[in-house]
Amino acid sequence: MLRVMILSFGYLILRQVLQLMILEARGDRANAVEVLVLRHQVAVLRRQVRRLDLEPADRAVLAGLSKLLPRGWWAAFFVAPATLLRWHRAL
Repeated sequence: MLRVMILSFGYLILRQVLQLMILEARGDRANAVEVLVLRHQVAVLRRQVRRLDLEPADRAVLAGLSKLLPRGWWAAFFVAPATLLRWHRAL
């Protein structure tokens, strides 16, 4: 079970690194459009989903990414700032 979780987390990290590399290679306009699309999708999903079912790897990634953003931008996350801080302390 632990091995599967480690592999899953490693895979998620690899995907995030590759996505960051792709974002660096693209232009600013394409990035801005993608951000707008993703924000709209999140807004739609927030209206439809009552409670999220996040896996431990999802929580770890979100907690880690939250430390890269200023707290003023934490409104982009679909969980409360206190939840992000709790997940970060748990790591």
